[in-house]
Amino acid sequence: MKILNKKISVFLIWLIHISGALGLLYYDIIFFAALTPINLYLTALLLMINQKNPRIKELIGIGFIFFTGIIVEYLGVNYNLIFGEYEYGKNMGPKFFGVPFLIGVNWIIITLTAGGIANTFFKKNKYLTIFFGSILMVFIDFFIEPVAPVLDFWEFKGNIVPISNYTGWLFTGFITQSIYYITFKEKEFTFSINLYSAILVFFLLLNLLG
Repeated sequence: MKILNKKISVFLIWLIHISGALGLLYYDIIFFAALTPINLYLTALLLMINQKNPRIKELIGIGFIFFTGIIVEYLGVNYNLIFGEYEYGKNMGPKFFGVPFLIGVNWIIITLTAGGIANTFFKKNKYLTIFFGSILMVFIDFFIEPVAPVLDFWEFKGNIVPISNYTGWLFTGFITQSIYYITFKEKEFTFSINLYSAILVFFLLLNLLG
């Protein structure tokens, strides 16, 4: 049953991202971009469902990752710290002090998928696992940043992404990957690699064809 559920989840995650990319590119960018909150919440739900034996410790870890994301984004949006000078658009949903609730969910998604992949390759080395997971997070952000303003997710001052954004992602990624490594006893790989790949393909298509 678990294998069937995972196969269905993998199918759904690819369906969501490929159809979303095609809708943005060839149908109605305003309509499909506005569906971002639904996409991310559904993605997060599927990610949670596919975690291995989640317990209280893992749930606490998810909470810490969420609030870490919210805190760094609060410092970024309101004080131009960590990432640079930027602000969020309408398609990231409701904001609290300029920070969308949804961005905390996004940090959870990226952390768990990158961490699940990294743990598979560097299972015996805690520091390499955390570092590689952080690098995977920064890597995917390289493809997100060019299209984020177009989709009205967020935009940096002058529409120029500073180096501080990527160092900020690496710094924050190191913290959230450490939380993930410590609190998740069993790391999930199959759904994580599919979700990471689907997100990467989604933004690659928008970068190449948009």
